[in-house]
Order: sequence, then C-alpha cells, then structure tokens
Amino acid sequence: MTANPPLFQFDNSYARDLPGFYVAWEGAKVPAPQMILFNQALAESLGLEADALNSGQGADVFAGVSAPDGASPLAQVYAGHQFGGFSPQLGDGRALLLGEILDASGTRKDIQLKGSGPTPFSRGGDGKAVVGPVLREYVMGEAMHALGIPTTRALAAVATGETIYRESPKPGAVLTRVAASHLRVGTFQFFAARGETEKVRQLADYAIARHDPDLAETPDRYLSMFRRVVERQAALVARWVLVGFVHGVMNTDNTTISGETIDYGPCAFIDAFDPAAVFSSIDHGGRYAFGRQPAILQWNLARLAEAMLALFNPDDLDNAVDLASAALGRFPDLYKAAWLAGMREKLGLATVAEEDEALFEDLLALMQAQGADYTLSFRHLGAAATGSPSAFRDLFVDPTAVDPWLDQWRERRAREAETDDQVKTRMDSVNPLYIPRNHKVEEALQAAEDGDYTPVKTLLDVLSRPFDERPGLERYSEPAPSSFGPYQTFCGT
Repeated sequence: MTANPPLFQFDNSYARDLPGFYVAWEGAKVPAPQMILFNQALAESLGLEADALNSGQGADVFAGVSAPDGASPLAQVYAGHQFGGFSPQLGDGRALLLGEILDASGTRKDIQLKGSGPTPFSRGGDGKAVVGPVLREYVMGEAMHALGIPTTRALAAVATGETIYRESPKPGAVLTRVAASHLRVGTFQFFAARGETEKVRQLADYAIARHDPDLAETPDRYLSMFRRVVERQAALVARWVLVGFVHGVMNTDNTTISGETIDYGPCAFIDAFDPAAVFSSIDHGGRYAFGRQPAILQWNLARLAEAMLALFNPDDLDNAVDLASAALGRFPDLYKAAWLAGMREKLGLATVAEEDEALFEDLLALMQAQGADYTLSFRHLGAAATGSPSAFRDLFVDPTAVDPWLDQWRERRAREAETDDQVKTRMDSVNPLYIPRNHKVEEALQAAEDGDYTPVKTLLDVLSRPFDERPGLERYSEPAPSSFGPYQTFCGT
C-alpha cells in the first residue's frame, strides 16, 4: 500500500538555525475542530495538496491538535515597544510556528497558527482566539492582498468547538497564517536589550539569508539590510495611506523585516478622509491615527537601528550612529516619493509636474472639509475624466466647492497624451470600488459568531476583485449609514 504524502514539505530553517530564539511547544487539545474557511487559491499557490488539507485531518492540523509530519512547532520570542513603552519580553503568547515551506516559486513561507493555546510567553493569558477576530484577520489579509499590498495571508480558519470567555462567551477558533517570515523589529530588540550582540548578529545574518540574500557577502551587509527594511516599510505605509487603511496597533513587534502587513487586530478603513481617524479602543491618545502612521513607522525603524547599532560599526559607535541616522533619514523622502507616485496613479496622471503635490493636498483638504468619502472620491473621479463628474461632485456637501479643483485637475491632465477613456481605465485599475467597509465587516463577523458563515464568504468574494464593478454589489461600495458608529475595534487574535 502506498503511503499518503505528507501534508507539508517542511524545511524549518528558523528551528534549525536559531536555537535559543524560541521555545519548542505544542498546541492545546480542543474538542471539535471544524473547518470554517479554507483558502484554496493560496494553498495551490503554495504548492500544497489542497484537497488533503481541506478535510477533517486538515482541521485537526489547523486547530493545533496534531502536528503534521515534519513540523517543528515553536513559539518565537521577541520584545517590543507597545504604544511607546518598552516590554523586554513578549513573544508568541497564542501562536505557534508550525514550520516553513517553499512555495511553487521557491520562496520560503512560514506556516503559523494563531489561537492555538497558551505558551511560555502567554503572560497569564489563555492563548486562545475567538471566531470574530480570526475572521477579521482572514478578511483583512485577503482584502489587502487583492489590493496589491504586501501582507500576511490566511490559509484556514477553524472552529475549535470551545467556548472562550472574553467580555461574553464566544466560539473559539484558530487562524492559520502564511507569512514571508515572522521576523519583527521586536525580535532584534529582545536580544539587543540583553546586550547579546552576537545573537543580534546571528539574527541579522538569518534575516539577510532569508530576505536579502544578495547582500550576504557584502562588507556592509548589516547597514545595507537596514536600508532595505527602511525602503520596504516606507513603500508599505504609503500603500496603506493611499487606500485609507488604519493599522491601529503599530507596535515594534508588529513591524516586519519583510515589509509585509502583519497582525490585523484593531484595524479599519476610513470612510470620510480624516488624518486623526482612530478606531482602536485602546489608542486613547491617537498615537496610531491614520495620518500619523508614516511618522510612527519611522520611529519604529529608529528602534531597529538602535538594536542593530553595534553591527554597523562595532569599533566606532559614533560613526555607527551617523550611518544609521543617514539611512533612517531617507525615510521621509522615500515615503513621500511613494505617496506622490501613488497619488498620480489615483488621479490618472502619467507624468510629473511641480504643482502635483499641491493639487493632491488641495483635494484631500476638500474631502475633509466637505465630508467626502475617501474611497469613492477617487473611484468616481475616473468617471469625471470622461465628462461625467456628477457622482464625484455629489460626494461633497457643497458640490460647487470642488469645481475649481476639478478645473485645475482637468488643466493638469490636458498636458498629457492619453485619451479620456485610457485615463479612466487606468484610474479604475488602481482605485478600488470595494474595500472592507467597517459596517459590512462587522455585519459579517456578527453573523459568523451566530453560526452563519455565508456573509463572510460573500464578503471575501466581493473583496477578491476590488477594482471590478459588479452588478448587485452596490451595498458593498457604500459608506456606513449615519446610524453606524462611532466605530471601535479591539485587539483579538
């Protein structure tokens, strides 16, 4: 009889190469694992046997009940600045890295469980997760992926058959997350805070081998790696701002070395443009407000620079500080360049002009003053390019207030060669019609908590094609009704 092939072809470099950076651990036993959602397309792109995983056996694996052959389940240790205060030891308090695989293109990916039970880093918590936050991360990660933004993704969501007590009894669940890696700024901070420079070096060498292998043999590889992280994160936060995404908990332990978005807890998308928008129930001072995200990202990267400082020039720390400062000092320009390029795309501009930044800022100021929906303003501007500005104008409390700006935009576009139809096609390809509207997300999650997963499956389908208008889905493109809010989100998974 031929044996069944293993569910995963693991090659666990973190467990193999970084002893002392984790604790080997196992998931908690749960009574009744049941698949809620399985990401067929992601499984296939990873080169996995999707049919074998989308099964009772797969549910057991994704719930943490049984480790598949070749897995090396472990809880990673890290530190982090949380809302500006340093916690010297955090770590995976409710997560387990099962192992790593090479996807169909040969790229290494982590397979991680979230909500699989307590670990030595749980700090008194139960290590569990509940259905709502698990499905929020699933939905948000898939939406961000469809929008073309680097992100961790969900492979599966499994109900555990448990009742978990939070503010009220909730159904338990576990998320299986796929990431380029789970290396964080906080991972470096953990060892730097203990003065363990050689472990910081070991971690940096591992990060370079994994994410920047072309730097491995260069003499200034650590500084070059830091520059790459700065570049990736500047590009990432620009993409967040361009689509109106608010992460909500931009702690240094949620800032990746890979440049992927990670940890969708108290996240949300803005409706009306508001730089001060905050949705997290615990962000009382607005530290992680929508408009503050670029500055916070630079602050987080400064903490990475501090952790790596001894690697930049161990013989002259003053010079190391100068090198780090110069590398970090590029962040504002990198961010601004990425944001300006993105805004030109959103406004259908193919060339660069000196007045573009003022044009963009004037539009945002009008949106804020007139209560215009951020996402729909850009989307309906595409129709304005072909002579149909009414939908765009109607988003503003006083439609006449935006007419002078429209004239300026038309004059700017007139200097370019593309036809109106070409511009509209290009604008519609970068300005989404469907985003995870907060009220639709909450509607779907509430239904899931009540045992009805149809709304969340429908929402996932809508968000999988954010740029393609589809008849019958109008309610998914509309802003929240006035009766919805003020909106708050909570840390969950």
